[in-house]
Amino acid sequence: MAKTGLKTCPKLLFIFITLLFLNSHISHGAELEILLSFKSSINDPFHFLFNWNSSFSVCEWHGITCKNSSHVYKVELPAKNISGKISSSLFHLPYVESIDLSSNQLSGGIPSDIFSSSPLQHLNLSNNNFTGPVPGGSISRLQILDLSNNMLSGKIPPEFGFFSGLKVLDLGGNVLVGRIPISIRNITSLEFLTLSSNQLVGPIPPELGQLRSLKWIYLGYNNLSGEIPKEIGHLTSLNHLDLVYNNLTGQIPSSFGNLTNLQYLFLYQNKLTGSIPITISGLKSLVSLDLSDNYLSGEIPELVGQLQNLEILHLFSNNFTGNIPNALASLPRLQVLQLWSNQLSGPIPSNLGKHNNLTILDLSTNFLTGKIPETICNSGNLFKLILFSNSLDGEIPETLSTCKSLRRVRLQNNSLSGQLPSEFTRLPLVYFLDISGNNLSGSIGERKWDMPSLEMLNLAGNKFSGNLPGSFGSDKLENVELSENEFSGTIPRSYGNLSELMQLKLSKNKLTGEIPEELSSCKKLVSLDLSHNQLSGQIPASLSDMSVLGQLDLSENQLWGEIPQNLGNVESLVQVNISHNHLHGSLPSTGAFLAINASAVAGNDLCGSDSPSGLPPCKRNKSPTVWFVVACFLVALALLALAAFVVVFIRGKKILELKRVESEDGICEMQFFNSKIAKSLTINEIISSTKEENLISRGHKGISSYKFRSSASNMQFIVKKLVDVNSVTSSFWSDISEFGKLRHPNIVKLSGICRSDKAAYLVYEYLEGKNLSEIVRNLSWERRQKIAIGISKALRFLHCYCTPSIVVGEVSPERVIVDGKDEPLLRLSLPGLECTDRKSIISSGYVGPETKETKQITEKGDIYGFGLILIELLTGKSPADAEFGVHESIVEWARYCYSDCHLDMWVDLMIREHLSTKQNEIVETMNLALHCTAGDPTARPSASEVTKTLESSFRRSPCVSSLKFSSPI
Repeated sequence: MAKTGLKTCPKLLFIFITLLFLNSHISHGAELEILLSFKSSINDPFHFLFNWNSSFSVCEWHGITCKNSSHVYKVELPAKNISGKISSSLFHLPYVESIDLSSNQLSGGIPSDIFSSSPLQHLNLSNNNFTGPVPGGSISRLQILDLSNNMLSGKIPPEFGFFSGLKVLDLGGNVLVGRIPISIRNITSLEFLTLSSNQLVGPIPPELGQLRSLKWIYLGYNNLSGEIPKEIGHLTSLNHLDLVYNNLTGQIPSSFGNLTNLQYLFLYQNKLTGSIPITISGLKSLVSLDLSDNYLSGEIPELVGQLQNLEILHLFSNNFTGNIPNALASLPRLQVLQLWSNQLSGPIPSNLGKHNNLTILDLSTNFLTGKIPETICNSGNLFKLILFSNSLDGEIPETLSTCKSLRRVRLQNNSLSGQLPSEFTRLPLVYFLDISGNNLSGSIGERKWDMPSLEMLNLAGNKFSGNLPGSFGSDKLENVELSENEFSGTIPRSYGNLSELMQLKLSKNKLTGEIPEELSSCKKLVSLDLSHNQLSGQIPASLSDMSVLGQLDLSENQLWGEIPQNLGNVESLVQVNISHNHLHGSLPSTGAFLAINASAVAGNDLCGSDSPSGLPPCKRNKSPTVWFVVACFLVALALLALAAFVVVFIRGKKILELKRVESEDGICEMQFFNSKIAKSLTINEIISSTKEENLISRGHKGISSYKFRSSASNMQFIVKKLVDVNSVTSSFWSDISEFGKLRHPNIVKLSGICRSDKAAYLVYEYLEGKNLSEIVRNLSWERRQKIAIGISKALRFLHCYCTPSIVVGEVSPERVIVDGKDEPLLRLSLPGLECTDRKSIISSGYVGPETKETKQITEKGDIYGFGLILIELLTGKSPADAEFGVHESIVEWARYCYSDCHLDMWVDLMIREHLSTKQNEIVETMNLALHCTAGDPTARPSASEVTKTLESSFRRSPCVSSLKFSSPI
């Protein structure tokens, strides 16, 4: 038997090897078929998968890794710009352990059987465009599951609680609803849990406290409510806890003191109350603590001095009282300290900065007293010093003059005194300096200014005297505010060299001499205020050459002569005050002077036509006979006009009716909505205009646009031609007819329609202007205000005054045309033709999250788009930008900056985007923008409320220092 066994062994071995070979061959064939099927189902514009063919071994294909040159166990194709829908076959690879398709453009639903491959350990489908529900099921070997930053909806499947081996679960950045399932407690191996930026509701499950392996919890940007479970204090391995932007209430659990490994604790933007628990001092590993934007109260405990690893401390926008703990000065790694907008009192710790590594210090809007510590810049790294709106006194420390790292300094609205330190005007990196509203004194005009980075300078409301500085050592200055001081002498002619200057305010000083002609060289100047001085001479005629000048205040001076008539031709000029001078002659009858108030021209010897100015009419040397002839002529003209009106009215009604006419396309139904245009165009002229040389664009559903000039009237028109007439719905023409009857100054008007069996034509009068998206980064604040109000009025008209109301669908800068007078005109979508398919809606980026999910366009969706336009008008950034750091969208970034960076950040952005520092208006506008982009549509204001808020915000001018910054939704 033994010998027989030895003889048969080679045969058995051969059969065994043959079976292995056949199995391997079959498996390789199946893998090849699956991968080629995957390739055929997607778009690969960069041809990353060019070698996925039979010429290469599967294991040599890009993105494919084989184990021991045998079977595929990794498919890694991140950030390859591939798109399309994926089939479930890819997840049936028999030996695959890792699939990474993250950061692409894949869409459609995630296959319901993705968890069918039992060997799968790592699955990453993040940063795509997947929709639909999160698939259920479980795999015992799965360790990493990342489906973040898609558009997945529905609830979190309770089956996830049975991923027994899962270590990483990331479902953040979707539109998931419902509660966090309690079954999650079964994933005992879980180390990283991220459910942020969804629409989850309800309480945080106390059962999370059972997951003792957790190192990271990120549940921020949801609608979670209730108290923070004290059970989280059991998670002693926890390194990162982030519960921000929810509706959490109650106190911070004292059990948090057990989290000895915690490095990051973020609870900001909730509704937490009570005091900071003493046990927080036990978090020896803490690097960053952010409890801002809550309702916390009591004193900041001295025990925070035990947090020796702390680098960032944010406690702003709460109700803390008492002194700033001296212990903070002993934290060796402290870099960022922001305690603004509380009720803190007493002095700033005298040694603050001496042993710290401070880079940002913001203690503004409190009740602090005493002096600014000499040690505040000992680190040599301090670049932002924000102490405004307190009661600080004494002199500005000399040590700040040597703080070369400073970039942004805001010390306004305190009681600082003494002179500006000698070297303070030579800080090389400071771009924003505001020390207004103090008691500083001395002469600063003769000293050397060498601040090459300076963009914004505000010294107003002090006691500076002597001559104005002739130069500031910067060619970047955009805003100069030196009013309410005791400056004397003349206005330096060198100010005409400030080519970037947008705002110059020198009011309420003792300035003499003439207004320099050179100021007209400041071509970007928007606001010029020289009021309440002793200026003499005439108003320079060259001021009329300043094309963007919007506000001019020359009141309370000793100016004489006539007003330059061309000043009324400055189209940008909207506000003028020339009161209480020695001016005479006639008031210009154009531009801003047409509606000028009586108070703005009082105290002169002026005359003018019938206007709100209240000025007497200018005398004319005409005889009574001439007046009689003129009067008779006017009466005759009026009678003639009345007769003409009757004829035109009757004829106009006929012109505007729908009629059938013969054309090159056969019989056409034709209707105009403007009698003037109806007389200027013929149907054949419209049809012949649609030739290739007039083509300007080809759009959705075969709509082509053409631009041409009418030979009869010399007017220019845009014609949209629709070839496939049968593709539109039956109600399209009645809807279009209603669109043509819309008349609003901020809505693009449809002039006419005509259709035949061959084609249809929509006629618009051509508008001289540009899309808002082309000019948004180069507008003054006043122009941005006008555009914002105009768009809001268009939405108010469509939503509130049309029956039924009209929804735009996509309110974006591409749909706003700004004409030569800065008047915005909203271009409406054509019903049934534009902005109705899901792809175009989602890709626009200017619709609410609910629209992306339901495809239903609503009034609240329009408001969301308008909110995004406001953010873009304020910051120059659009939803398409990729510069939002860790933030997943422009809305999240805007909310974070509005909260964490305070007014200071927004003013910074405003200046860098060439806006004037109307800080209160900027803050209120951003607050409105964040309300408009609330995740919950019901929390967004109506179009009527938006317009009312904007108009009242731009009319008010309260003191910024007393403004209470409310948290946005």
